[in-house]
Order: sequence, then structure tokens, then C-alpha cells
Amino acid sequence: MVLAIIPSCLSLSQKPSHSFGLPKKISFGEYERCVKRNCIKRPQIVPSRNYAEAAGLRVFIISDLHAEYSENMKWVKDLSNTRHKKDVLLVAGDVAETYHNFVLTMSLLTDKFEYVFYVPGNHDLWCRREAEDSLDSLDKLNNLLDACKRLGVQTSPMSIDSLGIIPLFSWYHESFDKEEDITEVFIPSLEMACKDFHTCKWPDELSNRDTSLALYFDAMNEKNKDLIKEIQGECSPIITFSHFLPRQELCPEKRMLFYPNLPKIIGSDFLEVRLRSIHGTEGSASACHVFGHTHFCWDSTLDGIRYVQAPLAYPRERKRRMNGGEDWLPYCIYSDGKFADKLMPCYWSEYYSINPRTPHNTQLAPWVSRFYKRR
Repeated sequence: MVLAIIPSCLSLSQKPSHSFGLPKKISFGEYERCVKRNCIKRPQIVPSRNYAEAAGLRVFIISDLHAEYSENMKWVKDLSNTRHKKDVLLVAGDVAETYHNFVLTMSLLTDKFEYVFYVPGNHDLWCRREAEDSLDSLDKLNNLLDACKRLGVQTSPMSIDSLGIIPLFSWYHESFDKEEDITEVFIPSLEMACKDFHTCKWPDELSNRDTSLALYFDAMNEKNKDLIKEIQGECSPIITFSHFLPRQELCPEKRMLFYPNLPKIIGSDFLEVRLRSIHGTEGSASACHVFGHTHFCWDSTLDGIRYVQAPLAYPRERKRRMNGGEDWLPYCIYSDGKFADKLMPCYWSEYYSINPRTPHNTQLAPWVSRFYKRR
């Protein structure tokens, strides 16, 4: 996810402490004092080592590799060549902006892991640096999927040792945002803020401004309906994964965001319907969905489904630990027949496990309001 106007100088968290709990009520004043003292830096997620001695199947997750950054490519290259030879890796989109870097990154990962699964993200379909053979973003998508076939990267559902893994194609739509807009300040348009509107190229019948793209990508999952039914009948647990968000509650409220209109370009209602058709409307303890895109580490359970994001994100974000740092990545979500314990300290999802969501409150948080002029 790239927003052209988001300042990179701030991180919205407290100092690391020995306690991973958040206070029952976190005041804006406290944050404002931290901003002035320049002491805000999110705590490092503590990497789980419970999987180290696992004898059975291990599944690791990662999103938003953004391998066009040399630091991120180095992170990929530095992953162990021996530790993960029997492991599964789920890559939840935004591998690289160019076809060359995408193929290089996925080649490295397939050398390190026994199985690599992938779903496309928005950056993967940018066309501003592509050769002429990628006429538009759908052409590029087909090129990436062809490359995945050659490399042995899985983009279709599969069962491995009674675990079901189901990649879900998706795209965002503006109407996904159901919460009250911020109107007290001027907020740049989506076209000004989001590079997708300029770097993705679509046929005339598809657009970011309506549901056509979200429906197109959701329909790509139809070809796997029979495979999914088989997995539902044979496997427990099941991990689904996508790049985009299936629920708005998986993103902080607008007043907390440097770009308050971010929820309009992050998720799909059709995706939530799709994964509920797989996991059940009430979910279960064996249901997990992995996502990416927003670069916030996240781990929460909503209506019976566990939702997890484990992003590598941009180097500057890792320095401020916006994504929880890098020592915990890739994250082992499943080993020896069970899911891992909840990520700790996972900043925003932990915040909302204690503080109620109040989308009717449109007063900008202090760290946001300082960057905007009132109308």
C-alpha cells in the first residue's frame, strides 16, 4: 500500500515496556505528549519459538514484501536455506512492483520452503515500469500467474496433512467503507493519495471507483469451488488468505489514520462473504484468515474467525516498528496440528481488544490533526 501524502516521521505507539498489556483507556493527551517528546515507538513483537521443535507440518505467513527495496530483498535472501525445507509459506500479496523482482523473490522463496502459496496484491499489478508485453494490469496478472506455475508456486487451494489452504483473489471497492467520514478538514482525493489510480491499468469496463474490479477478482475464485468443497469435507483446520481486508474492523478508525479515507481503498465485502462460505457464518476454532495490505501487524478474532496480518512492510516502517519489527517474521501461524498463540504485543488489534470502536467519533487524533488544516 502506497499513499503519496502520508508523513513518514511518526509512529503511533508507546515506549516498549516489560508489560505487553495496554491501559484500559488510552488518552489522546498521552499520545500528544509522546509526540512532542519524540518518544513514540511501537514495541517489538516477541517472536514465537514454540515451533522450533515441531516435528509436524509448519505454516509460516508473510505479506507486503515490497522487494523493490534493497533492504527487503536482502531480508528475503537472508532467510535460512535449510531451516524451512519442509515448511509452507503463505505470501499474502505485494511481492514486488516489477515482474523481474517478482520472479527473483518467488524463486528465492521456493528454494527455501517446500511449498509457497501466493495471492496478488495491488503493487504486483502496477504497470509503470513494465515492458510492453504487459499491456495492462490483467495482462500482468496473467504473466505473474504463469510465472508461479513455472516456479511451482501454488495459487489454488490445496490440502496438506489434513490442513486446508485456500488462496482467495480479491480487490478493494470504495463502498467497503461504511463508517462516518471525516469532514472537519480537507482530505485529498483517492486519486491524489493512492498511486493505484495511476499505476494500475484496467480495461474500460473495470474501475476502482465502483465494485466492478472487486467483483471481477472475486469471480476468479469460482473456478476453485469444487476444490474448496473437497477441502471443506476433508480438512480441519482451514487457512484462507487474501491480500485485501475482508472487514473494516481490521483497520484502525479513520480519526486514527494519517489518511482518514484509507478504508475506501483496502477491502472487499465480497471477500468476507466468500470466506464465510468456507469457514461458516459463525466460524470455528479451526478457522483462520490471513491478509495484508495495510502494513499493520494484526491478530484478532471476530465472529469466530481469527484474522492475522504479518507484514514485512517498508524499511522505514520497520525502523519504527509500525509492523511490529522484523525478528518475528515470517510468522509461524500453525505447527504440530494447532494454531500459534496470539501475537503479542500486536498494537492496534490489542488496542481494540480493550477500547471499543467508536466510528461515530470524527474528531481527529492529535497526531493526525496536526497535519491538517480545518476548513
